[in-house]
Amino acid sequence: MRASIFLTLATSALAIAAPLSAKEAPPASVAATEEMAPDFASAVTAPGRDEADIKLDESRSPAAVLAFMGLKTGDAALDIFAGGGYYSEIMGRVVGPSGSVIAVNPPQFTTSDQSKVKWASVAARQPNVTTVASQLPDYIPAANSIDFAMLHLIYHDFYWESEQYKFVKMDPAVVLANLYAGMKPGGVVAVIDHVGSPGDTRIVAEKTHRIDPATARSDFLKAGFVLDGESQMFANPDDDLEINVFDPAVRGKTSRFVMRFRKPG
Repeated sequence: MRASIFLTLATSALAIAAPLSAKEAPPASVAATEEMAPDFASAVTAPGRDEADIKLDESRSPAAVLAFMGLKTGDAALDIFAGGGYYSEIMGRVVGPSGSVIAVNPPQFTTSDQSKVKWASVAARQPNVTTVASQLPDYIPAANSIDFAMLHLIYHDFYWESEQYKFVKMDPAVVLANLYAGMKPGGVVAVIDHVGSPGDTRIVAEKTHRIDPATARSDFLKAGFVLDGESQMFANPDDDLEINVFDPAVRGKTSRFVMRFRKPG
């Protein structure tokens, strides 16, 4: 968002200024930066996206989220526990042909016919999006290879386990250590999740699929990341934190925290 405001002001200033001579022309690096600035709105509204995904845009505000988080054209991005590829596809459009998106999903969530069809359609529209089937603790990105990582409504699952869904108990510190090693210095990790009550994190996650923001913040700081920004764009004071997020009464309307972490460097 700050980059968008800056570009608007810069453009307005140039419009009222006298024409520049060749000697006074802005440096090539400035022109290149402006040319490469991502159009987040167009990435969301471009045709072809799945209708079910489009219906989620109003409650998820993906253009505002990615602008706040600072995803850039040309970034090597990672979508952890990508689900059906909601963010993977939008991120693929933002980073463009010079960038890439790796979408990671546990194998048991990739084998249904519905999942295969959905991901085939995403790949057809965004060939810069590739999928990886891996249990989350087992996925280790190449060292210092990732500019941007998205964890959208899934960090609480690092504390969740389910025999039915073959989701084994994991140590969040292990997953975050692998992620930290894979991020480039200065790389951004975007974390959006359902606000949960304080208490035993695993019990809260099991009961409500939520997590206390203080727990998420503490985990990332312990892993070596720094908190680079927070937003209240999804704050909902009327949300009952004791209700499971899949309950129709709150689904799509939960209070969610938005945190931007950065690897120092």
